Amino acid sequence: MPKTLEGQITMEKTPSYFVTREAPARISAMSRDTKLIVVVRDPVTRAISDYTQTLSKKPDIPSFESLTFKNRTTGLIDTSWSAIQIGIYAKHLDNWLHYFPMEQILFVSGERLISDPAGELGRVQDFLGLKRIITDKHFYFNQTKGFPCLKKAEGSSKPHCLGKTKGRTHPNINPEVVQRLRDFYRPFNMKFYQMTGRFFGWED
Repeated sequence: MPKTLEGQITMEKTPSYFVTREAPARISAMSRDTKLIVVVRDPVTRAISDYTQTLSKKPDIPSFESLTFKNRTTGLIDTSWSAIQIGIYAKHLDNWLHYFPMEQILFVSGERLISDPAGELGRVQDFLGLKRIITDKHFYFNQTKGFPCLKKAEGSSKPHCLGKTKGRTHPNINPEVVQRLRDFYRPFNMKFYQMTGRFFGWED
C-alpha cells in the first residue's frame, strides 16, 4: 500500500478479498484500523453473472444447470463451484468478524448502487467520514448499458460508464433451477441480514 499522509484516505480494491480465507488475518496484521467496504448483490443473480462472464471467455463450458447441481435428481447444490460458493455471504463474513468489528465493515447493495447510486454512495461517504460531495446531480442513467454513469469523470470532460464487460445479457436459466437456488440461499441470506442489521430484499 502507498504511504498515506494525514487527512488522506488510501483505497484499494479487488473482488477476491472477501472470499479469500487468509485475507482478514493479513489485512488485520497490516492495519487493524482498516475500514472495509463490500459490494454485495442477490447471490442467485451474482452466480448467473459469474457464469456469463466465464462463458464469454470459454464458450464451451458446461451448462449453468449442470455446474449448479451435484445431483440433479435430488437437487443437491454443488457448493464447491466458486460461482455458488461466493454468494454464501454469511460464511465469509463470519471469517472476517474474527479480525474486524462490524463497525469497520460497510456492505453496499449492488442493486441500490444501480437504482440509487447517490444514496448508496452517501452511505459510503458517511462511513469514511467524508463530506457528502457526490449527489444525484453527478449521475445519469444509460439506457443502453442499463447502469447509471458518472456525468463527468475526475480530470476529464467526458462521462464515465462501466466497461464492456459489465451489463452483459444473461443466458436464459430454467426457472426451476433459479427457484432451487433461491431456496438454497434463503437461510444464508437471513443469517447475513441478521449479522449486518440490513435487509437486502433478495427473496423475490
